[in-house]
Amino acid sequence: MGGEKTKRVIFVTVGTTCFDALVKAVDSETLQKELLAKGYTHLLIQMGRGSYLPTKSEGDCNLVVDYFTFSSSIADHIKSASLIISHAGSGSIFETLKLGKPLIVVVNEDLMDNHQSELGEKLANRKHLYCASPQTLHQTIVDMDLNALVPYSPGDATPVAKHINRFLGFPDD
Repeated sequence: MGGEKTKRVIFVTVGTTCFDALVKAVDSETLQKELLAKGYTHLLIQMGRGSYLPTKSEGDCNLVVDYFTFSSSIADHIKSASLIISHAGSGSIFETLKLGKPLIVVVNEDLMDNHQSELGEKLANRKHLYCASPQTLHQTIVDMDLNALVPYSPGDATPVAKHINRFLGFPDD
């Protein structure tokens, strides 16, 4: 047997919500085969309050698949993953981008008044991440080029702070 394959984890997070459509999408055999073909070895799913249980797998010729409901250390899972697939919550999005990890945001189309999709789409337009729905996730993975993503750097608040200080009558530093 040759050398052990490098462990490359895809971490899926739904946050504190129930997003069974996303969990079902990543539980599909065709999607998992695509991830395997792209060199990923493990799929770890944080399923939140969902009721759909994905199929666990020990690997062999497939991805190693495991899941859990909640964790106090989501940041640790994000740090150790090679790719994040996340719900469109702003906390999860910015935490992942801050850590410089490639991200696919999956919009929950069942939510009413879906302002979250706007954030995902805006950041996708700026090439910081990919944006998908549960239905388009497989095709997004097929087409994605992680090298084309642009690192996200939070904006500089200094000009705004200076403007406020001047408005309040404080001298410029």
